[in-house]
Amino acid sequence: MSKNPDQPKLKHSLGLLDGTMIVSGSMIGSGIFIVSADIIRNVGSAGWLIVVWAITGFMTLTAAVSYGELSAMFPKAGGQYVYLKEAYNKLIAFLYGWSFFAVIQTGTIAAVGVAFSKFTAYVLPDSLKPFVSEDNILLNAGWVKINSAQIVSIVLIVLLTFINTRGVKTGKIIQNTFTLTKLASLFGLIIFGLIMLKGDVWHANWTNAWHLQKLSADGNTFSQYTMGAALGAIAAAMVGSIFSSDAWNNVTFIAGEMNNPKRNIGLSLFLGTLIVTIIYISVNLVYTGLLPLHDIATAAKDRVAVSASQVIFGNVGTIIIALMIMVSTFGCNNGLILAGARVYYTMAKDGLFFKKTGELNKYSVPQFGLWIQCLVAAILCLSGKYGDLLDMISFVVVVFYVLTIIGIFILRSKRPDAERPYKAFGYPVLPAIYIIMGLAFCTLLILYKGQYAWGGLVIVLIGIPIYYISRSNTTHEDTTVTDS
Repeated sequence: MSKNPDQPKLKHSLGLLDGTMIVSGSMIGSGIFIVSADIIRNVGSAGWLIVVWAITGFMTLTAAVSYGELSAMFPKAGGQYVYLKEAYNKLIAFLYGWSFFAVIQTGTIAAVGVAFSKFTAYVLPDSLKPFVSEDNILLNAGWVKINSAQIVSIVLIVLLTFINTRGVKTGKIIQNTFTLTKLASLFGLIIFGLIMLKGDVWHANWTNAWHLQKLSADGNTFSQYTMGAALGAIAAAMVGSIFSSDAWNNVTFIAGEMNNPKRNIGLSLFLGTLIVTIIYISVNLVYTGLLPLHDIATAAKDRVAVSASQVIFGNVGTIIIALMIMVSTFGCNNGLILAGARVYYTMAKDGLFFKKTGELNKYSVPQFGLWIQCLVAAILCLSGKYGDLLDMISFVVVVFYVLTIIGIFILRSKRPDAERPYKAFGYPVLPAIYIIMGLAFCTLLILYKGQYAWGGLVIVLIGIPIYYISRSNTTHEDTTVTDS
């Protein structure tokens, strides 16, 4: 059967700036404003707070420049799913795609959407706050509670999904506008924070900066770690920083819509992750120069950025950070929604996902994939379990990052003569270091935070029977077509 020449195709509409904005915009959500409180409670010192963010930044940059080689070899929609399929087989690739659909992308979209709605309450007058408040329970059926914040988050996800069904150019405009705005806002926060730096606070926080210890939830009690527990504490602390630094690979999913993808995907990965790493470390240095460790650890609802902004700007600081988080999460979710559906599109082309997901609408985007992603994200919003699911994400994503980077070594062996317009920087040393660090992180989580690791593994393994059911259905359809 010949292909229909009039069938819509993915359009090359994105350049280097667009790719860089997708990388950095998808990474920066609400995490950088919040997770440092939990990190401080785990490591108990300013120096180790920065080390945790620096290790995460190094891992992210190393993975990003390593992915550059794979993106240049396979410059097509699907990104990491395609790399795993080429290096291993369809089963491994499907398990990634399944995990991506079940929790990684959809769970992140849900959590970022809820973060948007929670901070919306800060900027509204008191009379309107109940309409967006997480404390306003609309339905209490015992087994499920639905609040106003969840409904607002779903409305946001539906709106952004609809916008992205109208073509990649529309999504690109939103992504660039909101990402540039939040980058400028974060740099502004850093600059004002450095100007308002408190010498006595900085001195107190950095006097004993390298003493690794556990800080109690009330911020008053320190306790010492044994060596093994200290490593586990670092891994537990990194759950938040890795979640905050994830989604940098989203640009690989839209390679089929990038101009000169062999060059621009790799450059976008490097530039986007570098910008975000610099911002994250700088923001945390500002936190340690404005707030005592006790105040970081005990910030109301872990909203460290709000406490820091109040030191800089006074009471209006709360509104400033709320607006920054709204802009940040709006742009972040747009990037996640835009990129995610391209994975399901490629899986459908391989016969491993709903057939309709492999079709493009008249705007040349996978509309059905966008809407089923929206549906799952909305269900996760309503479930109230997105927080539990996100605890598992850090483990699952690092496992697949490690497998993908091992794939570079496999493909160098399997296809030594393949065209490689860009080669992994520092190969084989830097990719090997990432693999070692990633495996160490996952091992420590299994040992010290097993509920995260085993829960994530269960989600991945559920994909195995689903894969074989999909394969049998595809084989049956192919046989039916052949017989007819």
